[in-house]
Amino acid sequence: LSQFCANDPEVFVQAALLAQDYCDAIDLNLGCPQMIAKRGHYGAFLQEEWDLLQRMILLANEKLSVPITCKIRVFPEIDKTVKYAQMLEKAGCQLLTVHGRTKEQKGPLAGVASWEHIQAVRKAVNIPVFANGNIQCLSDVEECIRKTGVHGVMSAEGNLHNPALFEGRNPLVWEMAEEYLEIVQKYPCPLSYVRAHLFKLWHHTLQVYQQLREELAKVKTLEGIVDVNRELKLRCQEEIANQKEGEKPKEGLPFFHWICQPYIRPGPKERCKENGASGTEKGVRGKRALEEEEDGNSELLSKNKQKKKLRNPNKSFDPSLKPKYAKCDQCGNPKGNKCVFNMCRGCCKKRAFKETADCPGHGLLFKTKYEKSLSWQSSQRVIQNPEISRRGDVDVGETAVLKEAGDS
Repeated sequence: LSQFCANDPEVFVQAALLAQDYCDAIDLNLGCPQMIAKRGHYGAFLQEEWDLLQRMILLANEKLSVPITCKIRVFPEIDKTVKYAQMLEKAGCQLLTVHGRTKEQKGPLAGVASWEHIQAVRKAVNIPVFANGNIQCLSDVEECIRKTGVHGVMSAEGNLHNPALFEGRNPLVWEMAEEYLEIVQKYPCPLSYVRAHLFKLWHHTLQVYQQLREELAKVKTLEGIVDVNRELKLRCQEEIANQKEGEKPKEGLPFFHWICQPYIRPGPKERCKENGASGTEKGVRGKRALEEEEDGNSELLSKNKQKKKLRNPNKSFDPSLKPKYAKCDQCGNPKGNKCVFNMCRGCCKKRAFKETADCPGHGLLFKTKYEKSLSWQSSQRVIQNPEISRRGDVDVGETAVLKEAGDS
């Protein structure tokens, strides 16, 4: 399965055509709730634009040789969610994955996913439906299928914390890390990807061994990460050897921290309790700000915005006070103030290239460079043609060469 985020039918299909020979289906991501999706206008932020989604799926269904599938989030209303799913099915979606949370339910506000919404969609459509949400162990998978009647179940964070979730096992964290690192050594990827996976896999253990957490954050090579895993393994084995009989896991965990297990993200109130009074007074939050903070509707600000506020106490994050920018005629992004086409730089570049035109406002000089290229070619031909030089008729020769180049 190859998944795409998109908001343009033609661009989406052209990209999908490049991937269709290497996958069994093309999936359109309509479930991403992150701020990057809001800024890029894709994912869950398209769920109100049914006409656009219909056009994208209809075109994909017509042009692609593999099935088109979709992953969605629900609306607060079950009826609207059902109509949404039926619209996607009618447009040509051949499999639907339903994440039982709204686009506002993310981070500390994630809460519990609604299997009731998923069950309603499953009963209302005739295509296969997969469920997503509340999957932390294999028994959750079985219960979800029983309650919703779906054809399959997807897990995201639960699977990241315990990659053996669908096997019904809870292996040792360093064993899973060793297996994962062997795969990475065989199929290299950016180190940031590896680090992100291990932060999930080692989440509970790194709460105990903070030094290892810092080492994982700073390490610059894959070999260094292997060393961190080796040290983590030694510390955990030493802790196991010194474990007293009848000792139980701390912090209310179902298993000891060195065993793969789910992480239940605390809500806002629980986070305040964890931080203590001093933490809440300072407005300490997680790495990612809530969407309400992005929109300026909350008194609590992300760490990044707190820093900006310190530098400029008068700074406001209220979107109504932000300057209004003129939009690009093509895509709706802010246009360049001096653009000759009234477009953003990306759209301007495509048009200027297509028309061999200049846009000084964006520093795009396709016409100028083309003319310089023709001029250089003509001068080279003049040097190679001594007859024109002997006649002293260089200007006429250059004009002739330019005309010849333009005709060709």
